[in-house]
Amino acid sequence: MHRMLLAFVLCSLLVSARLTAQNPPAPQPAPATPLRVAASSYASVEVHLNARRIGDSWYEEDASLSGPSRIAISYGQPHARGRKVEGGLIPLDTVWRFGANMATTLHSDLDITLGDLKLTRGDYSLFVLYTRGGYALIVNRGTGQWGTDHDAGKDIGRVALVSRTMAEPEPSLSVYLVPDSPKPGTGYADLSGILRIKWGTTELTTNWRVAP
Repeated sequence: MHRMLLAFVLCSLLVSARLTAQNPPAPQPAPATPLRVAASSYASVEVHLNARRIGDSWYEEDASLSGPSRIAISYGQPHARGRKVEGGLIPLDTVWRFGANMATTLHSDLDITLGDLKLTRGDYSLFVLYTRGGYALIVNRGTGQWGTDHDAGKDIGRVALVSRTMAEPEPSLSVYLVPDSPKPGTGYADLSGILRIKWGTTELTTNWRVAP
């Protein structure tokens, strides 16, 4: 009797194992991956001018002149993600990297004036100083360095920035080069515009202009 019961149990187990092998359990859905916002991204803003200046003359776009002139600011774009911006991510009384990762760069194929600071065509790094007295944009001749590697000995000058409080906060650092229309009849040398920097509840601005 015990042997027959044991044989029945073994037989039942074998049948169960075969059925399980023939009918594997349905796959379970993978756990949902939580959405995440990257700590930073890369951004660039540019103004193109369909002419290049050689000496005292302007030349229309031509293949031999390597295309149009360009003014560009490239930067690592940090995202606030609920963190304090003014006095937090932008520290008080400390030179700020003006972005994330590599140093923010200004490239210009033209001689320009930024605020009241004259810059010859070339490449520069940009930093921001935030104090209780206001904001200033620092232009530095070094390039290709990490954003926290500010060498004050290479500073060319500072540009005072006008600040205002925005009604709606900007969650990510955003930079704009907004051109004005050239004055009729005066040519390319009068191309100008506004540099706008927005993050948190603060907007910073200064003028830029193609040098005459």
